[in-house]
Amino acid sequence: MPRIQKTIYMPVKKLSVIVPCYNEADVITDSYSSIKKVLETNFPDLHEMIFIDDGSTDNTLSLLRELAAKDSTVKIITFSRNFGQQPAISAGIHCCQGELAVIMDADLQDPPALIPEMVRMHEKEKANVIYAVRRQRLGEGAFKKITSSLYYRILNYLSNMELHEDTGDFRLIDKNVIDAFRALKEKNKYIRGLISWLGFKQIPVYYDRSPRFKGKTKYSLSKMLSFAGTGLLYFSTKPLLLTVILGFLCTLVGLFLGVFFVIKKALYPQEFVHGWTSTIIIIIFFGGIQLISIGVLGRYIGSIFEEIKGRPEYIIKEQIN
Repeated sequence: MPRIQKTIYMPVKKLSVIVPCYNEADVITDSYSSIKKVLETNFPDLHEMIFIDDGSTDNTLSLLRELAAKDSTVKIITFSRNFGQQPAISAGIHCCQGELAVIMDADLQDPPALIPEMVRMHEKEKANVIYAVRRQRLGEGAFKKITSSLYYRILNYLSNMELHEDTGDFRLIDKNVIDAFRALKEKNKYIRGLISWLGFKQIPVYYDRSPRFKGKTKYSLSKMLSFAGTGLLYFSTKPLLLTVILGFLCTLVGLFLGVFFVIKKALYPQEFVHGWTSTIIIIIFFGGIQLISIGVLGRYIGSIFEEIKGRPEYIIKEQIN
């Protein structure tokens, strides 16, 4: 009886894996090995790995140079300084040569083993974007999980698009999305939101996110808040409308209190107690509303200011391979 040979899935499109790196010396070699193993097994001769060194201050770049010297499929983009994760991802998308691109972090919380499944889903479903959704987020505290869930709910309410909860930048995009993304002119990008905004057919793939393999996260609380603020203000003008509504309501409350105190003083002058408490509370309340409104408006003006300066999103110092 003749042996039945198992059919191996072989894609016909070149795949680019985009990996932003900032001080990832502890994990970058392991990250490369894990990604390379998956690519060699499933996409031989049809892949490239693009590592973007975002101004690392450790020996991440020297380790990447060693990898690039041994493996021509390793491409390196180095920035002149630290510009941030989102510009690093943008650089990878701008420079990739694949018809498909996968965006993932270097810390191995995004499993390279999921890449073949994402490609299969892309070809089976004829989808332009396969975005990874975390079923479980191991190694993350309750505070981060709760605030993340709340953030996505607020973002979906305020914006005119829908961003799936428990998603990050880990996703596969095809040539149509790559070309559409490259045509975008804005600098201060919120990439997962922009890819959702582009449209096309987008479907999820679910996975369990592991704890960070080595090293520490580079996202401090201040960076996470800034990133969240960019997402909230970048896709909607509803915060401005909300401040107008809030200002209108506060005006009504102020008018009501003013009429109330005038009538009370006229009808019951002997009972009207002159004091500082109510005055101070009103001043603090309305002052807070004004500062919040000015702050929201200032964020929008700041975004406009950054865009109209016309500075590049990032500056490339060197490209290898």
